[in-house]
Amino acid sequence: MGLLRKIRTTGRVAEPAPPRPEGGAPPGAREFGGAAQVRCVDAGSCNGCEIEIAAAFNPVYDAERYGARLVASPRHADVALVTGPVTRNMAEPLRRTVAAMGEPRLVVAVGDCAINCGEFAGGYGVEGAVADVVPVDLAVPGCPPEPGAIVAALRSVTGR
Repeated sequence: MGLLRKIRTTGRVAEPAPPRPEGGAPPGAREFGGAAQVRCVDAGSCNGCEIEIAAAFNPVYDAERYGARLVASPRHADVALVTGPVTRNMAEPLRRTVAAMGEPRLVVAVGDCAINCGEFAGGYGVEGAVADVVPVDLAVPGCPPEPGAIVAALRSVTGR
């Protein structure tokens, strides 16, 4: 019975809710009704941002408690989390992925590389930042951004 007592006394282990961003919700976010289906797209990153996105959805930060849920298909997604500078080989797949998403949709650029190409600016294989390829509604700065910042951005989208 020692294990059950420990579980009962420990309670839920989760980070406190991150504060919502100052700017408020992006246009069109109210139409999601408090829940958003999220599709992650790696447009050519170093995978640092993907690790932080995975941490944002793990049991500690638990982005799902704010209404954000990962989905496998862009056809089911409301929000695209795009990481990395857009490489030449990923520019058209990114355009097609965003086009496959239903309306209303939001595109979130996650990380400095997605916002302004970061360390990869001027590289021969880089098409540009995410905003150069598809319209971006929200940006999460950082290299890589902390999971709390990603959860805060998703909270501004879901309004929870």
